[in-house]
Amino acid sequence: MNEKMRIIQEQVPGKQITLAHIIANPDEILYQKLGLDPAVDYASSAIGIVTMTPSETAIIAGDIAIKSSSVVLGFLDRFSGTLIVTGKYSDVESALKALVGYCQDTLGFTVCSITKT
Repeated sequence: MNEKMRIIQEQVPGKQITLAHIIANPDEILYQKLGLDPAVDYASSAIGIVTMTPSETAIIAGDIAIKSSSVVLGFLDRFSGTLIVTGKYSDVESALKALVGYCQDTLGFTVCSITKT
């Protein structure tokens, strides 16, 4: 029989950062596919990606990121909890460290390590 499989995804309630990743020197095509600003200097920049729950925390994380370093807010979704920032590698790293630290120390979140490629 050809039965279709139905998959349901859901977020488990909790306070957590499930992904914090830095992509160093991404190819230009990655910026374009993500809909990010093509005026960015691709050779000396990075992309930071963070996902969190509750999803509205992305608003706070975006605020911390842009106040803690010279990153550009590439994408923020308060419904999925996704945040993307771009900038120089050192700025993206500083922004992710600041927002992960704030969520862990001040908001009591469970956080993952910041990974890098």
